[in-house]
Amino acid sequence: MPVKLFSDVTSATSRATQIFPILIAAAANRRTLTYGVLADILGFGGAGVFATQLGHIMHWCADNDLPPLTVLVVNAKTGLPGAGLWRIENLHADREKVFGYSWYQLVPPTIEELNEADKARKNDKKRG
Repeated sequence: MPVKLFSDVTSATSRATQIFPILIAAAANRRTLTYGVLADILGFGGAGVFATQLGHIMHWCADNDLPPLTVLVVNAKTGLPGAGLWRIENLHADREKVFGYSWYQLVPPTIEELNEADKARKNDKKRG
């Protein structure tokens, strides 16, 4: 059976499963990542838009009462996460919660779980 590569997968949810362990490694090392660095790690050549992929992770964390892991991805110029991270109330406190959480104790989310979190959020928006 041939080896599967993330570069052959186009779904945002699959890419979110690729990003999750990158973010928990950053958390374990008390580091943030710029969008450009994340793009380089993923093989996007230094550029990329990650709203959908990070959104899956953000919603999964929210649905499971976990710290907002996506606060670790920041704009290189501002040092801030993207505006779409609406869960953030206090960036520094949230980041400390992320740094202090035992992420490696969790079984990473599956594609199905990430899809469910995103689907639930879209359904909430339709009702609201």
